[in-house]
Parts: sequence; structure tokens; C-alpha cells
Amino acid sequence: MRYALRAEWTKLWTVPGTAWLLLGAVVGTAGLGALAAAACSPGECGADPTRTSLTGIHIGQSVVAILAVLAIGGEYATGMMRVTLAAIPRRPAVLAAKAAVLAAVVVPAAAVAVPASLLSGDTPSLSGGPVLRAALGSVLYLLLVALLALGVATVVRHPAAAIGCVLGLLYLFPIVAAAMADPDWQRRLEKVGPMSAGQSIQATTGLDGLPVGPWAGLGVLALWAAGALLAGALALQARDA
Repeated sequence: MRYALRAEWTKLWTVPGTAWLLLGAVVGTAGLGALAAAACSPGECGADPTRTSLTGIHIGQSVVAILAVLAIGGEYATGMMRVTLAAIPRRPAVLAAKAAVLAAVVVPAAAVAVPASLLSGDTPSLSGGPVLRAALGSVLYLLLVALLALGVATVVRHPAAAIGCVLGLLYLFPIVAAAMADPDWQRRLEKVGPMSAGQSIQATTGLDGLPVGPWAGLGVLALWAAGALLAGALALQARDA
């Protein structure tokens, strides 16, 4: 496993786009959050300034999803996956190493972007319980989106198609829910959608009105990520490179 981790770390950092994508995730998340907070005077854009300051997560999640897709989809596109599997025949170890290396770069980037977003807005102290939970949960949210994207890309293989599938999974549920006339169906879709449920972790006020609780919502996203990784592991094991 140590050899697989070293190999995946080297491959990830020899791709020129990795550093730029991580920088884009930090700047996009913090920048959009700062703009959203600056555009709203207290009480003008809702009663939850913390969630307003975390608006940039919408950009950050797209960037880390692209990074995760390229971590494995790029190897399929270039044929490098055949070399990888020849060097490391244990295919589950390859996927596990990719997931671990991805987590090792996404978590630090998110740990910079999320506090920067909150500090730029009119949010209470980060030491406060709900705000601290929103901050830690948002870091985990970005990590889980990256793992979800990695699993989907392992199944789909084609980078462009995988990116489309991941973004579709994230944004389709809120779009369909908004189009539903029945409030009960709206709440059902918001409860099971990976983005709508996962972003409940950002809420610090009005928790009783959420379709799903903050940690339960993040758990829904975790189930999506785990399911995608399991499907990816099975596909990697069953198909030729």
C-alpha cells in the first residue's frame, strides 16, 4: 500500500493542473463567499450570515470534483491505467490510494478556503458551536464531493462524461425539487439529494425548518460517496483497463 500511495502522490503532482485546480478551489470558494457577504447587509440576504459566507462552496465543489475526475479519468484517457495496474495488480489498493491522496490534498485546501470565506463575512466567532460545526462540516463536504467524483469517474472512465455525471448528481436534485409543485416531494428530494442534503451542514439558524438535520444531511452525502466508491471498486475489478 505504501508503494501505491507514493505512486499516486507522484502522479497527481506531476499533472500541471493539480496545483492550479487546488488554487482555484481556494480562491473561488473564498472569493465568491466574500462577494456574497459583501453584497448583503445584515438581515438583507437571509437570517443566516454563515451560510451566506459559504456560498463559494458551489464553486469549490465543482473544482474539487474536476480534480478527482482527472485523478483517474486522465489515466484512462491516456492509457496510463494499463501501466498502473501492471505495476500494482491489486486494483482495490489502487483506488484506495487514489482516494487517500485525493483526501490529502483536498482537505488542506478546504481548510484554508472555508475559514477564509467565514472570516470575510459578517459571521460570529469561529469558536461558536454552530459556526464551528458549519466550518468543519463544509471541509468534510468538499472532501465527500471529491470522493463521490472519484467513484463516478472510475465507473464512467471518460473524463468529460464523468464530470457531467457528477455535476448532474449535485445539481439535478435541487433543480427538480424547485420545479415540483408538491411541497412534500420537494422535501423528499432535498433529503436525498447529495448537494441539498450535504449543504444542510452549513446552516446555523432555522434548523427545525431544514428537510434534514445538518449531520444527517452530511451523512446522506457520505452514503452517496461510499456507494460511488464501491461501484467504482467493483467496476475496476471487473473490467479490463
